[in-house]
Amino acid sequence: MPDIDTAQTVLALRGLTKRFGPRVAVDDLALEVPRGAMLGLLGPNGAGKTTTLAMTTGLLRPDAGTATVLGADVWSDPAAAKALMGVLPDGIRMFDRLTGPELLRYTGLLRGMSEAETVARAAELLDALGLADAAGTLVVDYSAGMRKKIGLACALIHAPRLLILDEPLEAVDPVSGETIRQILRAYVAGGGTVVLSSHVMELVESLCDRVAIVAEGRLLAHGSLDEVRAGESLQHRFLSLVGSHDLGEETLSWLRSS
Repeated sequence: MPDIDTAQTVLALRGLTKRFGPRVAVDDLALEVPRGAMLGLLGPNGAGKTTTLAMTTGLLRPDAGTATVLGADVWSDPAAAKALMGVLPDGIRMFDRLTGPELLRYTGLLRGMSEAETVARAAELLDALGLADAAGTLVVDYSAGMRKKIGLACALIHAPRLLILDEPLEAVDPVSGETIRQILRAYVAGGGTVVLSSHVMELVESLCDRVAIVAEGRLLAHGSLDEVRAGESLQHRFLSLVGSHDLGEETLSWLRSS
């Protein structure tokens, strides 16, 4: 495999493999994401997306392969690699007995930021994400959408070079969703790189400039949005690659009114 130009490639996955017993969840997956890209990671349930992201971020050790962020290996040099990343896992667990400002302060200080910088950035993030009015509310009492937004704020506070987001708009209302889209677009325009996993084709098609489609742990397609779509809608292209379950005319016929 050729050497990676780390000046242009932010994330490089090489031969990532993970098995759970006899089942191969991720099968020799290789993927590169260039600087300033917003890549949408698509796949059906059980395709290996979350497992791939977990190995990419150091949450799950691969059986084989490597993940590097700007040349820093996630597993042999985890401190360097993780300092460059902001991560929003799906179903994130938080220190939810803290308020939003307290959680962001804690996160910023863990990242080695100064107290003053942490407090200033936390206030900006809470205001931008519509959480300022809930400053005195414990995170445990947040709605699902609010928890998603505070999780994103935690991922952003140290201004990472790479954002890895698993279902970032799930349970988020349309107004907040548009705010998050604006934040991500501005982040990419400023040289940041985003990898986001989503089941919502419209989100990926409207927000991402690159797409990777995974099924049964294998990478089926990867490239620019237009390259992957190949003249079709992303939905149709996705279904043609991963297959669809066609119900027969008589399936669930008892649901039809007589």
